Amino acid sequence: MSRPDARTVAVLAALGALAPLVMLLVWRRQDLLGVVLALLCVLMLMVAGVAISAARQVDEPDPVDRSAAVGPPELMPYGIDADTLDALDSRDALRAVRDRRRGSNGLSGR
Repeated sequence: MSRPDARTVAVLAALGALAPLVMLLVWRRQDLLGVVLALLCVLMLMVAGVAISAARQVDEPDPVDRSAAVGPPELMPYGIDADTLDALDSRDALRAVRDRRRGSNGLSGR
């Protein structure tokens, strides 16, 4: 047996929430059965909402990984965390850090 897709689950859960809602409105129960019907309605609406969100997520394409498209690797300051980059405001400071890294890796002789 195959799994139903998210749209099918959303429709079934919405219909499943409609039945207890109609019973609540028709019977006007204010006892334990009324509370159970109300909770069942809320549960089914939550399932429908999650299924709709899952269906939207399937429809949207995955975001493209832009880490490789940012620039050439020799211009990227690898190994520097965000706090260091916040502290370094100027391009000269970033260039100095990059040159220092190249010197420590043995790449300064290019």
